[in-house]
Amino acid sequence: MKYITFTVPCFNSQDYMRRCIDSLLPGGDEVEIIIVDDGSTDATREIADYYEKQYPGIVRAIHKENGGHGSGVNTGLRLATGIYFKVVDSDDWLDEEAYEKFLDRVRRFCMEKETRLIGEIPDLFVCNYFYDHLNEGTSRITQYGNVFPIEEMCDWNDIGRFHVSQYLIMHALIFRTEVLRNVGVVLPEHTFYVDNIFAYQPLPSVKHIYYMNINLYHYYIGREDQSVNEKVLMNRIDQQIMVTEIVSKCVDLNEVKEIYPKLAEYMCRNISIMMAISSIHLLLIDSQEAYVKRKELWRGIKEENIRLYYRLKYTMLSGLTFLPGRLGGMLTKSGYRAARKIYQFQ
Repeated sequence: MKYITFTVPCFNSQDYMRRCIDSLLPGGDEVEIIIVDDGSTDATREIADYYEKQYPGIVRAIHKENGGHGSGVNTGLRLATGIYFKVVDSDDWLDEEAYEKFLDRVRRFCMEKETRLIGEIPDLFVCNYFYDHLNEGTSRITQYGNVFPIEEMCDWNDIGRFHVSQYLIMHALIFRTEVLRNVGVVLPEHTFYVDNIFAYQPLPSVKHIYYMNINLYHYYIGREDQSVNEKVLMNRIDQQIMVTEIVSKCVDLNEVKEIYPKLAEYMCRNISIMMAISSIHLLLIDSQEAYVKRKELWRGIKEENIRLYYRLKYTMLSGLTFLPGRLGGMLTKSGYRAARKIYQFQ
């Protein structure tokens, strides 16, 4: 039995993918590691094939034409045989001690379910993750002890309040594979920032959540070509806008609110921060075309969902990124620069 499928999307990852894969191998025969070579032109293919040969039954090397990060995730999800599904980016890695604790808990849940000691297993595990600024020699942990009860099965009505800078990003989440498939998660190809969809769309279908207060995932920050780098994001702003629009439309928050009002509030706040990111970076581009796109983004939300538009503009952070006039733009950019220093994002 494979308890967890790890999918590692790789594109020209020869310089760092070994660290990632090596960190997953301690799971042994209880996990599968699907390395998706997304049309790489360096030695990624050879490295993936080496691991498959060295670890048969554990590692699978998949070679495909380039389709982007989302395509790699889609491929892994389609092929996954594990009860749980986790995406690990090729420049990231898992903490060995935390990984052992996590796998042991998954194993016990699945065995208890099989022997009918429990009725349900978690649809979603949540764990802490590191922001590793390796170039600066600094690290910061994002934890969720204020949101979820620790090592207790819960649902969205049991959660607390998220802090301002606290979000459920892909690195913190391990979904039950069946949940993702039932929701129909299929990420856009040739598009960055699709992890926002992955970490958002399935949430209302999660009935049982289990939070482990362990620092599992190391999220590497600092490469100049990284998608979250400010300059890179500005160059790819159209993709960021597209993902923001998809996220704002893929779930009916009114329906969610009827069952899980706290989740609906979190999901609305998630859209707000995505709108803020798009609006701010369009301001940073500082061109007439960018200003037009900013207006169109907000107009699209207004036409699609007027109630959501008013919430985003008048009661949430995103509204502060759509202030009128040149002065409003200057205030927004100043606030953004200050937040970067406080929260150490790129």
